[in-house]
Amino acid sequence: MNNSVSKIPVKVIGTAKPGLKLHLARRAFQAGIIAIAILIPASGLFRIDPVAGALVVLNRQIWFSDFFLIFGLWIMIATGAVMLYSTAGTVFCGWACPQNTMAEWANYMTRKLLGKRAELSLEGNAPIIAASKKKILNYLLLGASFVGGAMFLGIIPLFYFYPPSVVWDFFTFKPDPDLARSLHWIYFVCVVILLLDISVIRHFWCRFSCIYRVWQHFFRTKQTLHVSYDQSRSDECAKCNYCVTACFIDLDPRKTEVYDSCINCGECINACDKLHAKDGTKGLLKFEFGERQSSKASTFRNNMNTLANRINWTSAFTLLGVSMFAWGLYSYSPFNLSADRYDSSGQDYQIEVANKRYNPAKITLHVTGLPQGHYQLDTDSFLLDSAKRRKVTLHIDPDIRKGVYRVFVWADSDDGWQGKFAINHVEMRGMQ
Repeated sequence: MNNSVSKIPVKVIGTAKPGLKLHLARRAFQAGIIAIAILIPASGLFRIDPVAGALVVLNRQIWFSDFFLIFGLWIMIATGAVMLYSTAGTVFCGWACPQNTMAEWANYMTRKLLGKRAELSLEGNAPIIAASKKKILNYLLLGASFVGGAMFLGIIPLFYFYPPSVVWDFFTFKPDPDLARSLHWIYFVCVVILLLDISVIRHFWCRFSCIYRVWQHFFRTKQTLHVSYDQSRSDECAKCNYCVTACFIDLDPRKTEVYDSCINCGECINACDKLHAKDGTKGLLKFEFGERQSSKASTFRNNMNTLANRINWTSAFTLLGVSMFAWGLYSYSPFNLSADRYDSSGQDYQIEVANKRYNPAKITLHVTGLPQGHYQLDTDSFLLDSAKRRKVTLHIDPDIRKGVYRVFVWADSDDGWQGKFAINHVEMRGMQ
């Protein structure tokens, strides 16, 4: 008998819940986006320096003179956004948008502490609190979680204006010359706005107020990624409303059109897969590009052709942006050297060296075009701090011979940079 039992085939079934894989992938992606939103400014990849009044890209100050870097970057961003809209549609909203992530988290906390029908929003009926959850402690916990979430999220914008060390000094109340006195009030206003958003506004912004979504509809077509419904199996969900219940945008995924409020989050697909997994069948909803074809091969081929056609006209602009950005990085000057007259006598010039990087450097100055002994620099060598400027006075001896002098101010850094600035000095009072 034991031999007979041992011959019975055994099939091992995974323990993962059906439909959970896509949901967990989206949650991991949303968490990753929050981390990236902090790492981008903290690493110096992109932020704004309010003290210097400049953009910072790759830890370099970008001035208007850095034309190729500025326009190359914005062309890449614009064409990349158009490509995303044209192919993946509103997937950014459902998978990456911080506003949507905050709203989903707020919905989850509200349902957990006050009940499934207690969603607070600008739209819809008054919330219904579950009888078992009508406790002061639940309200206090919900309020504390909202305040804590708003305080955490309010930190993120600070990284886009200050380096991590300055942000740390801000929260530890350490004196720092780079901190504005009003920064605590600015942070307080950010926290209040975020608290209002996650407490009341939530998905109302996504459905009715988001200009980003309105703009992206210009680039969305029937070939764009969307939720597809298997109409041939409609009898299987005649009395089912599970996918509609799972949609936090309050849509019916079975009736989505080209222009709707769907954000391609995939929660309805998860819900349908989970329900049909009980009888061993696939769900009726799935992500799809364009119209469904009769065979998988033709579907893949048509999807690739559609994708190529959609991005064809933006490819040239993307290449232009990448080329401009690459040339801007190659030709980027990490320092700026300039000189101008310092006083009305015309004998003194003020030399200014600006460090456009966030690393200190040693600068050495020297002058050519003037006779030795007839000029003097305040200093010919100094340490220039990160993203700072230094001014040095060049004094020209008034007893120098009359004439026009083509003067060159040279600056060298310890990492190999060299700059030159020309001055035309006219001496009218000197010796014949």
